[in-house]
Amino acid sequence: MALLEAHDIVSGYGDAQILHGVSMDVSDDEIVCIIGPNGAGKSTFMKAVFGLIDCWDGSVNFDGADITDLRPDEITREGMCYVPQVDNVFPNLTVRENLEMGAYILDSMPEDALQEVFDRFPILEERQNQKAGTMSGGQQQMLAMGRGLMVDPDLMLVDEPSAGLAPDLVDEVFEKIIEINESGTAILMVEQNARKALRNSDRGYVLEMGENRFEDTGEALLDNDEVTELYLGAGGDAGETGEAATDD
Repeated sequence: MALLEAHDIVSGYGDAQILHGVSMDVSDDEIVCIIGPNGAGKSTFMKAVFGLIDCWDGSVNFDGADITDLRPDEITREGMCYVPQVDNVFPNLTVRENLEMGAYILDSMPEDALQEVFDRFPILEERQNQKAGTMSGGQQQMLAMGRGLMVDPDLMLVDEPSAGLAPDLVDEVFEKIIEINESGTAILMVEQNARKALRNSDRGYVLEMGENRFEDTGEALLDNDEVTELYLGAGGDAGETGEAATDD
């Protein structure tokens, strides 16, 4: 049984329907990416899974439990965390205070989890008394992921982790995502840097116009001529711009 099973998700904003029955699953040892053109519904799907917007139809099961109608804080308690693309740190709080906010749902501050985050991201320990808003974009992305790890999640949702980052920082962020996965946390990420995402993922989904278009291993999607032509560019490293993209 998959760790995450989302079936026929229908959702949107106001009267605008964005998702038209999207289905995905993630196993407990996987990195799965979601790619597709702007407006495809990638981030909308992730928000629906995490309870940030309502599912109008369909179901979300996590670790065998129905979480379709749960609030984000309740879903976090079930073992899932979410790292948004923007506004993903509290700029006026210190690094340490940001990490402590990641554990707000717990009864007490998990010092062991904090130390694990510092071990994984040494720059955060070094800068723990620095205000988050004064850090670089790459450091803020590390902090956002570190805050998510404070609850020892089974699944981390990451929205556009490479957006706006320089190429060397993109590589570092992907290395950290792989490390997090290897330590026992499954990853579901939306990523506009499609080639790099597929190279570093076990499986991938391609969304288009709020519907599933392709699903396969990352390697197979990279080798799929139709996927390459429609979503990755005809050659070179098209799609590996590192630029921020607006999803919906």
